[in-house]
Amino acid sequence: MLSDLEIAQKAKVKPVKEIGEELGILEEELELYGKYTGKISLDILERLKDRPPGKLIAVTAITPTPLGEGKTVTAIGLGQGLFRIGKKVCNTSRQPSKGPTFGIKGGACGGGYSQLLPMEQINLHFTGDTHAVETAHNLLAAMTDTSILLGNKFNIDPSNVLIRRCVDLNDRALRRIIIGLGGKENGVLRETGYDITVATETMAILALTTGLFDLRKRFARMVVGFTFDGRPVTAEDLRAAGAMTVLMKEAIKPNLVQTIENTPAIIHGGPFANVAHGNNSALADMVALKLADYVVTECGFGSDCGFEKLINVKCRLSGLKVNAVVVVASIRALKMHGGAYKVKPGVPLPEELVEKVNMPALEEGCTNLLKHIEIVKKHGLPVVVSVNRFTSDTEEEVEMVKRKALEGGADFAVQSQCWIKGSAGAIELAEAVVKACELPNNFHFLYDLDISIEEKIETIAKEIYGAEGVNFLPEARKKLKLYKKLGYDKMPVNMAKTHLSLSHDPNLKGVPRNFIIPVEDIRSSVGAGFLYPILGKMMTMPGLSSEPAAVHVDIDKEGNTVGLF
Repeated sequence: MLSDLEIAQKAKVKPVKEIGEELGILEEELELYGKYTGKISLDILERLKDRPPGKLIAVTAITPTPLGEGKTVTAIGLGQGLFRIGKKVCNTSRQPSKGPTFGIKGGACGGGYSQLLPMEQINLHFTGDTHAVETAHNLLAAMTDTSILLGNKFNIDPSNVLIRRCVDLNDRALRRIIIGLGGKENGVLRETGYDITVATETMAILALTTGLFDLRKRFARMVVGFTFDGRPVTAEDLRAAGAMTVLMKEAIKPNLVQTIENTPAIIHGGPFANVAHGNNSALADMVALKLADYVVTECGFGSDCGFEKLINVKCRLSGLKVNAVVVVASIRALKMHGGAYKVKPGVPLPEELVEKVNMPALEEGCTNLLKHIEIVKKHGLPVVVSVNRFTSDTEEEVEMVKRKALEGGADFAVQSQCWIKGSAGAIELAEAVVKACELPNNFHFLYDLDISIEEKIETIAKEIYGAEGVNFLPEARKKLKLYKKLGYDKMPVNMAKTHLSLSHDPNLKGVPRNFIIPVEDIRSSVGAGFLYPILGKMMTMPGLSSEPAAVHVDIDKEGNTVGLF
């Protein structure tokens, strides 16, 4: 079997100009970045403002293994499958971060015969959007430290600076650093650290903004730190928001690419789903919904992470509405949740987990799937369960999962084989999704913005994670008082937690019971428009394993890339 990269390199790729024409993008609305990638002018939204939007389908998943469950593959395959059955469709997706690309997980363009192309560019530098985010964010950090050093006219407390620098790589050595060493000419001595770029507020803002002037307003509201007497200092105070906006003028435009079957896809934004809100940009969806009858978007990690944030953060702040949801499950992950096997990040899956049939473990693990169906249903949406089938899965296993899903409230349950078959392996899924989009839809948010911050956090902890309660630790309680005083308490909350469990503890698999969620801290992303509680021990800068994916990436004798996923 060819690798994903080899399949991508052998694919017949159309000029992106043709992809745009077929989707309905005018020549003057597409700015070419080479032959196979283009940026879409936001003028298209004005031209198509009176056109009714298409149907928005969200693809989420059960609680994943560290290696993922094929959610991206399924989302891309579904788009290809919808096109194959005669629907006008467009995929939307986040841009991969180079952290996971060179870390444990590898690239994020799908795989097999359900991939996004050009795969190499998308997984690496692409059109420079992430570089723009990084530069804009680091400019604000530099201007903050310069203001403190040169007179400190805003009276910023150096021990209460919120803005940290960023880089889009896994680098644990930068988690906690001391800056300003070597004398006054090098800045004020203080402790700080780096976040991975996709976990920054600047990236979250890019993914939530609805236009260039909205972007400028959001940057202006960013809080860089607090004064000695507790007042917030913003990017506008530092006169940094204008330059940040200029740096992002090109990055705000969504990127048009294609799938391996030459169907359209828009890639834009890349916020992490365990820290940030984990969905592609609102602008990508807004453009796609004006151009296509069906738009397939992917939410990061399980429904307790990216999907919950899609509804209660992204849709709330952008006005988007979801029509149907696909929950992706794999036999191997369900057996893991059944307690028979342990999976460790950076270590290949146990052979017995992949090859051995274990019906009791599978049946027990299905409780995790049922919980994710319940989470989606709490938001009033139709659910299609898609079993991402591997060659080692048996008919008996697949049928059990489908039966359990239907008994647990799913509206449809099908298998998908789009990794090996492309659109041909997603026809059943595509047909089920079309039917799901016609079912009654009671789309609604989980909580009201007028309730307190504590109540919002407790609602998510109990209703989504299944916790018995919440324990607010001292730093979190301090922030609750501060944010209420500053008027930040009417924003939605964006929970930062592990993606490897429904709880805050990655070791608790299946459907954990009798646990209390510890809230270590509550941070503010005022520009993005949300607060983010830190549940348990969360890192905003990942680290590399002893053998990261980077060690396998190289060039061959002809100069071609090898080993990239």
